[in-house]
Amino acid sequence: MKRKYLITLSLFAMLIVTSFTTIVEPKHDGVVVLELFTSQGCSSCPSADDLLGKVSDEFENKNVFALSYHVDYWNYIGWNDPFSQKEFTQKQRSYAQKFRDNQIYTPAVVVNGKEHFVGSNRAKMYAKIKSYQQKSSTYNISLDAMENTSETIKFNYTIDGNITATNARVVLVIKERTTHVKRGENANRTLKNHNIVVAETYLTTFENKGNYAVNIPKIVNKNDELRLFFILENDSKDIVGASSLDF
Repeated sequence: MKRKYLITLSLFAMLIVTSFTTIVEPKHDGVVVLELFTSQGCSSCPSADDLLGKVSDEFENKNVFALSYHVDYWNYIGWNDPFSQKEFTQKQRSYAQKFRDNQIYTPAVVVNGKEHFVGSNRAKMYAKIKSYQQKSSTYNISLDAMENTSETIKFNYTIDGNITATNARVVLVIKERTTHVKRGENANRTLKNHNIVVAETYLTTFENKGNYAVNIPKIVNKNDELRLFFILENDSKDIVGASSLDF
């Protein structure tokens, strides 16, 4: 009888301990994803483009990821931005809806999908980078190249963390391109753009480990250096994890 009592007491104690035990998710270094909405047809955008390039170089390998999305709503002014896509304009509109803004503008930077500001504001840019770097992440993403041809890029990915209720997107960028603008607000200027998004795809299904192939669009030249980004976000478009890989 005494033996049964001791066993029952032990099981009861284990149940109490288990009930009050909190599962602590591992913490990783915070990530900062800067999404600049810009256009070669906008006279106030070159300073923001330059700042994005500076930040990208300065914070390389420090979990700061800079991307440049060229919108198409400046094309009517006379210069057709070769990197502009209507999908990127719609992407910016989706952010505006999230932020409950009535209008979109360039140059605009969205940080981790959570807030936006004028992309040429140097002081705010550095302040936001510092602030978001101090926030830890429950995700860690590793990327490894599999194969790189003139038509496709294949890579492996590994995600540490619970991917339930998250979405993954793969972004391909040209690291740098110089363009001589002939018309529009920047007529007769030579502009240098950085981390220019040329392809973006959401993964329809994904696991914690897997591989993926990206088609290289025709706008990419054989001498272009490419960079691939793997970005994880929640259903509210808040970015929760990111990693990059150079090709």
